[in-house]
Amino acid sequence: VTITTRLLVSHLSGIRHYEKDITKVKEEKVKANRAFKPYQDKEQKEKEGKGIEKTDSVKLKKEHECEAKSQNSKPGRRDKEFEQEEYYLKEKFESVIESLKIFKNDPLVFKPGSQFLYSTYGFTLLSAVVERVSGQKFTDYMLKMFRDLDMLSTVLDDNEAMIYNRARCYVYNKKGRLVNAPYVDNSYKWAGGGFLSSVGDLLKFGNALLYSYQAGQFKNTNGKLLPGYLKPDTVAMMWTPVPKTEVSWDRDGKYAMAWAVVEKKQQYGCCRQQRHYASHTGGAVGASSVLLILPEELDSETIGTGLVAPPRGVIVSIICNMQSVSLNSTALKIAREFDKERWAQ
Repeated sequence: VTITTRLLVSHLSGIRHYEKDITKVKEEKVKANRAFKPYQDKEQKEKEGKGIEKTDSVKLKKEHECEAKSQNSKPGRRDKEFEQEEYYLKEKFESVIESLKIFKNDPLVFKPGSQFLYSTYGFTLLSAVVERVSGQKFTDYMLKMFRDLDMLSTVLDDNEAMIYNRARCYVYNKKGRLVNAPYVDNSYKWAGGGFLSSVGDLLKFGNALLYSYQAGQFKNTNGKLLPGYLKPDTVAMMWTPVPKTEVSWDRDGKYAMAWAVVEKKQQYGCCRQQRHYASHTGGAVGASSVLLILPEELDSETIGTGLVAPPRGVIVSIICNMQSVSLNSTALKIAREFDKERWAQ
């Protein structure tokens, strides 16, 4: 088979996640699809109905039901996921290429490109590609990039290092009591969940991406606009949904390139609208996080005047030192409130 970096970055490679048993992985996917199918069928019946437009109250009720389902289902899956032994590895790896031994001889779950399966190890393989191409350790490469982005509080989650302001992490035990999270060594998955950061640094990261995304749209700036860290086309490509993908934390979304993306869409007049946004949640032993970017919907007049400059939009970052906390819906509500306030002005 052929596995490309594009397949890896969109979780279409077929490389396993933490569950080693392929049969169990496939059974879980079937169960998840069955659980979601009644909602799909209900939506389809509503669309094929008598053409009556939904009122705001019906629309809000439906959004609430979908959101509740997302919130209720995710912690269950995540709790089950955190039962996997490999989440709690204590072995230290000197390089990401060395850490490939964990899964390199395991069979693929499916033919690359045919299905979606979120895989931390897919990103471990991506980091190994970066290590080989750059000719330096992946961690060194990333720390230089964080410095370029002025993310000076973003560092490796290394247990031995003395890290200023590092928070203690917590989990619930089987009796439902809050306890300290167990010791783990993240050197086997730096790219998939091995960095410590702050809310401020994640906002800088979000601003850099949003600036890069919008920079090409602002023409009349008399050459005063600096280029983005990435080219606008690159960010647009990263935020373009990829077929055959799915997103557990927002059923309206698709996975793109290392980001979940919800596209701008409204199928019927006065019915539910989707705003374009990009986000990603994070789950680790004793911690949860989300970074959400809601770009402002710019009109040609605003762009053409040259009186405004990127980034334009709302960025929400939440970091929680608690395991298995669903944060995306909260971040989206916050972003929408700030967006509403901006339009009101």
